[in-house]
Amino acid sequence: MLRRTAAVLVRQSMSGAAPEGVDPREFLEAVAEDAYEVVAGLDLVTPVLVTEVPGLDHLVWPGTEVIEVPEDEPLAGVAGRLGGDQAVVVSADAPDLPPLLIGKLFRELGRAQVSVCPADGGGAVAMAFGLPMPAWAGAGLDEDEPVAALRAAAPGRRTVATVPGWHRLRTADDLMRLDPGLEGWDNTRTLLSGSGLSSLR
Repeated sequence: MLRRTAAVLVRQSMSGAAPEGVDPREFLEAVAEDAYEVVAGLDLVTPVLVTEVPGLDHLVWPGTEVIEVPEDEPLAGVAGRLGGDQAVVVSADAPDLPPLLIGKLFRELGRAQVSVCPADGGGAVAMAFGLPMPAWAGAGLDEDEPVAALRAAAPGRRTVATVPGWHRLRTADDLMRLDPGLEGWDNTRTLLSGSGLSSLR
């Protein structure tokens, strides 16, 4: 059986999407915890938290590995710290990401070397690959057009697959993309509802 790792990647810059009146650190922790809980709830997958922000150990379940990395660590550097046969790296600013999309990313690895969940507005929400990560797969989650970059570098077009896209919370305006009727993202929901954002009540 394949050993699969799901890593949630926390960037310091993610605190910048906090709306007025919400503490940036609290916002970062809320979205990161929600994203972690998405991957931690997956069957037959080992969750990992990879973070540029120290002091987030309390967000994860006991026994979960927390890997601290330098700011702006390339995705290839993150991948090199992960164990298993296959891995997915999920951006922590997607607290409401449906687990089904992560499952689809792993499933696509049956025919491709890399699979990508594109982000609305550019970049990627998540990327999956076999380990060790292919040397040509250096595009990061924040690259403007990661799928195009990967396909340009790949040995063949069919080695890069995509799944339906999702959104990330990169600015305060992106918070309007959160659907109150969608299950999950409880920590983010509670924090933002307390801040008076009427659309999340």
